[in-house]
Amino acid sequence: MNNPLADAIRKVAYSLLTLLVVLIFYLTYIQFYEGSFLSSHPLNRRSALLMKQVERGAILDKNGKILAQSRLDSDGYKRVYPEGRLFAQLVGYSSDKLGKTGIESTANGELSGMSDPWRYFGAISHVLFTRHGHSVVLNVDANVQEVAYRALGNHKGAVVAISPKTGQILALVTKPAFDPNHIEEEWQSISTSTEGLLLNRAVQGLYPPGSTMKVLTAEAALFENVATINKTYQSKGMLKIPPDYVLHEINDKAYGNLTLQQAFAVSSNVVFGKIALELGRARLAKAYDRFGFQKSLDPSISESMSRLPDFPQLSDGDLAQSGIGQASLLVTPLRMAMLAAAIANQGKMMEPYLMNKIVDAQGSIVKQYSPHEWLTATTPEIAFLVKQMMVSDVDQGTGRGAGISGISVAGKTGTAENPHGEDHAWFIGFAPAEHPVVAVAVIVENGGFGGTIAAPIARQVFSAVLH
Repeated sequence: MNNPLADAIRKVAYSLLTLLVVLIFYLTYIQFYEGSFLSSHPLNRRSALLMKQVERGAILDKNGKILAQSRLDSDGYKRVYPEGRLFAQLVGYSSDKLGKTGIESTANGELSGMSDPWRYFGAISHVLFTRHGHSVVLNVDANVQEVAYRALGNHKGAVVAISPKTGQILALVTKPAFDPNHIEEEWQSISTSTEGLLLNRAVQGLYPPGSTMKVLTAEAALFENVATINKTYQSKGMLKIPPDYVLHEINDKAYGNLTLQQAFAVSSNVVFGKIALELGRARLAKAYDRFGFQKSLDPSISESMSRLPDFPQLSDGDLAQSGIGQASLLVTPLRMAMLAAAIANQGKMMEPYLMNKIVDAQGSIVKQYSPHEWLTATTPEIAFLVKQMMVSDVDQGTGRGAGISGISVAGKTGTAENPHGEDHAWFIGFAPAEHPVVAVAVIVENGGFGGTIAAPIARQVFSAVLH
């Protein structure tokens, strides 16, 4: 005989048991699968409060120079930045009021120690274990960073230096900058400044690349057998593109007959506009794809994605503009350094990376980062031909300002029109041309001619790395 009361109690018991199983499963999932992400998240208030109790790990350059460290005072641990503005956007800041940016944010788990297995012990870990975060050693060289920072002078802009053979980022400079030591006290003026002090221009600034993109257009012409390095083009100072568009040389200068190499050295808009039209929309788009302009990088770099034209919808005039790095094309300085590095590295593009290793408080390596081949952008033969053109540009063309006595330098200048003011000055290149050690991209906002402003800055960075 059924007992209604017993049935009801059984149903309630089953329901409670089911809820208990679901709760245990969810807590297990949160603890073991989401724990690392949640505990180290920069917006986690508990992590922010723990920061005052835990000696957060240091951030160092490749030679062991301290870029950020924790110091103990009466209020707990406080973050200090010995290099001040020099690494402001790259290293970022760590504030319990404002959160974290830069490496302080992307490596927060390692720096705070929240990525360690002992975090599963909760409050017990405070008693059983020493509370030290791990230190992060970057690939950047503080000496190169300082040279690039000083070379920019009072200009707004960015400098990126990377190793073509490994992808290690050697310098990542942005100006203007702020002092992270006073981020809380000066937050109002820093955050509202019209100078864009918080923007990491090297990886988040999007700019028209101008004539530096002729490196890619030349590569595409050779790759697709549209041109040879000695193919001759005629420039009458302007190129009329039906129905009503006209592409001009600088000052409408008529160069006459030019080989591809000569056109590269004088940075002829007419010749590279013609090449873009010969390539067509699909083959030009394919070249951007081969060099990874729409492929995401490691999240620790926090890069803004390039904005490429909608190639199938381009008019002929806009297609010609794309061939000279204009139209609606916008890229970061890092991407232009990667383009130069791929040519330097015989067509192989290494994935750029900032962090060299993670070490514990005793100096033992917890994690070592390694070079990684990212893309095969072009062939060694075509990379060699493009390199020849880039060497010619520095030896005899618009890039002479980047030349170094006794060292062969490859490069390309750019003077990019932008709708917000004076032209941006660009230079991309690498050195030594025969055995490349460093590839560089320089942009000076509203700086005018790339050969006059940006190329000499690149020369100083090359010298800092090579000497």
